[in-house]
Amino acid sequence: MHAQRSIDIAAPPERVYDLAQDIARWPALLPHYRYVTVTRETPGARVAIMAARRGWIPVRWTTEQRLDPRTPRIEFTHLSGWTAGMEVAWIFAAIPGGTRVSIVHDLDFKRIPLVGAWVGRHIIGDFFIQTIAGKTLARMKELAEAAT
Repeated sequence: MHAQRSIDIAAPPERVYDLAQDIARWPALLPHYRYVTVTRETPGARVAIMAARRGWIPVRWTTEQRLDPRTPRIEFTHLSGWTAGMEVAWIFAAIPGGTRVSIVHDLDFKRIPLVGAWVGRHIIGDFFIQTIAGKTLARMKELAEAAT
């Protein structure tokens, strides 16, 4: 499964990156996030247990987050949950008047023989990942633009 969501934000890349990289604050900033517990932190990387909601349905996973403020870019590798093995990249591109933020998800979903690709694409990808990513980007846009 490969999925990508993008949004244009009228704020500089550094401001948007600063909001996005601080995953410990996500529950206070993003209403659809239930909690984020950082369990390990080093300069440039974090391991965290994250939980959100897709509508009334709770979801939870463990991830490793890697930070690259110079590029800027944020990468995640999901370590557990239904999305274990998924690679996620937040890409921040300067555009006239602001930043285009893209979240790219890649997951080879082979857990369920025969129907794994369909489940990965339609249930995990479209129903859960794309919806949560869309809400996350929309709220990041509101927050970054309000701070401008």
